Amino acid sequence: MRKIFLLSLFAVSLFSCSSDSSSTPQEQMYFPPNDGSTTWETKTIAELGWNQNAVQPLLNYLELKHSKSFIILVNGRIVMENYFNGHSASTPWYWASAGKTLTATVTGIAQDEGLLNINNKVSDYIGTGWTSAPLAKENLITCKNLLSMNSGLNDALGDDVSPANLQYVADAGTRWAYHNVYVKLQDVVATASGQSWTNYFNTKLRDKIGMTGGAWINSGDGLSVYWSTSRNMARFGLLSLNKGKWNGTTIVNENYFNQATTTSQSINQAYGYLWWLNGKTSYHLPQTQFEFSGELIPNAPNDMYAALGKNDQKIYVVPSKKMVVIRMGDAADDVTMALSDFDETLWTKISALYQ
Repeated sequence: MRKIFLLSLFAVSLFSCSSDSSSTPQEQMYFPPNDGSTTWETKTIAELGWNQNAVQPLLNYLELKHSKSFIILVNGRIVMENYFNGHSASTPWYWASAGKTLTATVTGIAQDEGLLNINNKVSDYIGTGWTSAPLAKENLITCKNLLSMNSGLNDALGDDVSPANLQYVADAGTRWAYHNVYVKLQDVVATASGQSWTNYFNTKLRDKIGMTGGAWINSGDGLSVYWSTSRNMARFGLLSLNKGKWNGTTIVNENYFNQATTTSQSINQAYGYLWWLNGKTSYHLPQTQFEFSGELIPNAPNDMYAALGKNDQKIYVVPSKKMVVIRMGDAADDVTMALSDFDETLWTKISALYQ
């Protein structure tokens, strides 16, 4: 019953497999050029000493589970890149909530530039009345609370982030609940920078790592969803693997990135700044206040952190393997939230490549 219950919620995915020398290459990290070309260095399964016989079962499973794209990078080089069900390398697809990590990263960039401080209250930047909470309660909510999902606002009222729908439940910092109110950070960045969110995002992050052509598309309810090619998602994963550095250039401060991929509050060990974290002793999931024991994905490496979105949009980052894994597509099963048994089975098949 616990398994079925967990599958119906949401989640994150990561690695808990052991590291060995064959799966932790020591060669120099590679970054693809930012010139808009299709140039991207590759590494073969054979060159890594991986198990070629494990490739086809993985591909068969991905296609069966309604995937559109799948990429594995090791040390920045493409090891696998596959497209399914009519998708192609040039076709954009939505990130869903995996794009929350883009907002977390850009918030860190704005803090690096002295435009904001995540410890300041949200109303310092966008004014009061952005919620329907009593003013004293609204003023408890900091930018860090939005990054950490502990704003204290009601998570049971849907995706609408208009003031009337942002209602007080508990004091900020005392309750963890997955909530799209995080999007108010985009308003904070826009106001603090004096630019539109899209312009600041494009100039400070997208264009600096060559994520050409990606765009924020309004989905209603005050939310925008990021769309891009799978390779552009892989570029962001590679930036994240390198803790905010791109080919020697700091895009976001490493200290901030380390905070973002470390437990951000005392309630949900498996959550950083809009990143999900594997390898913790307990975790919370969306739509419940129950605390579950153990790791999010026990058969994935325990140092993995992940950006996860609806219908199984996924960025898995595994520092111990110097690996980034991308999956885009439709929901693998009837479960549309980010975590399902798809994650565990997928990682069983991925780990078969190198074990």
